[in-house]
Amino acid sequence: MITLQRRQLVGHDILLARHGNHICSMRVDRGNGRVVALLDDGSVDSAPNLISPGLQLPDTFESVLREDWKFFAGLLAIATGVGGLMMAAAWTLGGTAMGAEATQIMSTYASF
Repeated sequence: MITLQRRQLVGHDILLARHGNHICSMRVDRGNGRVVALLDDGSVDSAPNLISPGLQLPDTFESVLREDWKFFAGLLAIATGVGGLMMAAAWTLGGTAMGAEATQIMSTYASF
């Protein structure tokens, strides 16, 4: 069963343990898998964001969408196509099943 949880950023904890109240700001460098901190004295420090490189983290909502967006886009396209076909079939059957008099009556009531 997939549990979608927010990933805990280990780099924040490491930097807080190293520098405490001397941190001005922190940002996540997702490309390198690190957290970067700007310190009071203007220096910069960074810490890895993973405890172990081989550690499998739980899936998040964003990671599922990032990995499976093509699958979800395909499902959306199929659902849209099936819905369009159903509407076209209903339109066609509605036009052929009613006679001219019924069509005239329905169009008269639809104009109000």
